[in-house]
Amino acid sequence: MDELAAGVLAVIRRIPPGRVLTYGDVAALAGGDATARDVGQVLLRHGEQEQVPWWRVLRADGTPPEHLLERQLGLLRSEGTPMAPSGAGVDLNAARWATSGRGQAAQPSLFD
Repeated sequence: MDELAAGVLAVIRRIPPGRVLTYGDVAALAGGDATARDVGQVLLRHGEQEQVPWWRVLRADGTPPEHLLERQLGLLRSEGTPMAPSGAGVDLNAARWATSGRGQAAQPSLFD
């Protein structure tokens, strides 16, 4: 496994039940030149086989990709993750893990 994948998976493993991060949040926390797209690719290659809570990573609007919609929302609901009023995604204001006032993931609180 390459360094980027290891960093991405390490961040995702730390997301507690009932909380989420966006692909962009994970990329920022993984460091280096990681992008949201890189996070998605790492999850496609390693997500289930590495037994990381992949379902806690969402798009910037709080929704899962269409092909995972029902499965991912079901897993999130089972953890008590706050859902958006529409039910089509997660309430990022309530469920985003370790955020600063700017809505961006705050690295220091993740790794203290």
